[in-house]
Parts: sequence; structure tokens; C-alpha cells
Amino acid sequence: MIFKLNQEYENYREDLLDCIIYFDTKGEIFVDGQRNQIKLFKLEEQTINIKSFKVPHFINKIAYQYFRKSKARRSFEFANQLLELGIGTPKPIAFAEFSTALGLEKSFYVSEQLQCDLTFRELVEIPDYPDHENILRQFTRFSFDLHEKGIEFLDHSPGNTLIKKNSEGNYDFFLVDLNRMEFHESMTFEMRMKNLCRLTPLKEMVAVMSNEYAKLYGESEQKTFDTLWQFTADFQEKFYRKKRLKKKLKFWKK
Repeated sequence: MIFKLNQEYENYREDLLDCIIYFDTKGEIFVDGQRNQIKLFKLEEQTINIKSFKVPHFINKIAYQYFRKSKARRSFEFANQLLELGIGTPKPIAFAEFSTALGLEKSFYVSEQLQCDLTFRELVEIPDYPDHENILRQFTRFSFDLHEKGIEFLDHSPGNTLIKKNSEGNYDFFLVDLNRMEFHESMTFEMRMKNLCRLTPLKEMVAVMSNEYAKLYGESEQKTFDTLWQFTADFQEKFYRKKRLKKKLKFWKK
């Protein structure tokens, strides 16, 4: 087993190891996904979040053991990088990897459990959400800041940004599901627009985001909208084509 711990939590080493080792029988289920499971645990007065990644298939077992970093390790390292760059994410606590001679088996990422007011998904699904446009514009400024710092969040999708109203009445944003991320010296306009294309299929939201981003980047609003909307439409078409194909495959399997 490889176990790396944030020094701030060194006094909780044994407690954290216990949560990980007995993950299947302890903790409160928070997300029970097809691929990964997240549970909540108490660490004295603090609630922590432990994500258990699905055991990879045979080829990836070897790849993650010898050639690539595991999703848990990447999540931990990327979270630390984001915080160093001043980008919000739940505090990383630890990661653990369990391996055999055949490669990686189970892996876990531990972070603080952050109580948020909403995710970006609510802005998509509830058009009249209170303060909708203001939150959307502040989120766009947050995304611009990511891009200015060369951060390409490859899973920049509706459920992966937590939003919390702060004491000043503004909003703070926190990225989650961090294992797919790239860091660049700089990002082109096209890279930036493509990075935003998975967030919403709603043209009116794309229009607001384009208006705000254009002001920050110094590009024309029309070009910003046209580029972002084209990337969005391409993504939606690809997404639903893949969905239709899966549905057909399931039908033939029956």
C-alpha cells in the first residue's frame, strides 16, 4: 500500500487508514456511482469525504502501477496545485493505493467535505434560480481566472463546480473530480472556448458567458459567442450520438 498524507493531518494517520481499510463496511454513502463511490466519515468534529475509485481493468492496472499516476494520486496532487495557484477546491487530505504483482487494485482520495449552496448544474436546470445571472457572470470570471493561470480542467462539466455564497454576498467556486487536468504556460482563445463547451446546452446561458468572457479577454462578443456556441453544439451532438449508440447496443444485447 502507498499512503500519502497532508502533514496537517499527521495526527489522524491511524484514523484515516482505518476509514480507508474498512471503507466497504463503514461510513455514510454520499454518492453511489456506477464507477466510483463516495462516503462521508467523521474525523472528530470534521466531516471528510473519501472517494473509492473502481478497480481498473487489466491493462489499466498495469498502466497505473508502472506508467501513469492513479486517479487518486492525480486528484491529490492536482488539488494541491490548485490551492497553490489560488483556485478553490476542497482541502486535500490524503490518497491511498493498493497494488498486487498484477498492478493497481483499489485507490482512494480523501478530502474535506465542503458544504455548498449549489452546483453549476442548478443554474442549468433552474433558469429562475435566485441571482442566476450574477452567479453565472461570477462563474465566468472564475473560469477566466483558471484559463489565465493555464489550468485546463478537462472535466469542466455542470456537476464539478461547487458554489458557495460568502459573507460579502458574492460567490466562491470550488472544483471537484480533479483527476483529469492539464497545466499550460498559456491557453489560446480556442482552447478556452472548448474548455467551456460542456457546461450548458442553453443558448441564453452561453450568451451571458460570452458577453462576460469577451469583456475580460478583449475579444469581440460576437466572435466569443459564435466560437463557444459552435463548440457547445458539436459537444451536444457528439454526446447524444454516443447516447443513441449505447441505447442501440443495449437493445441488441437484450
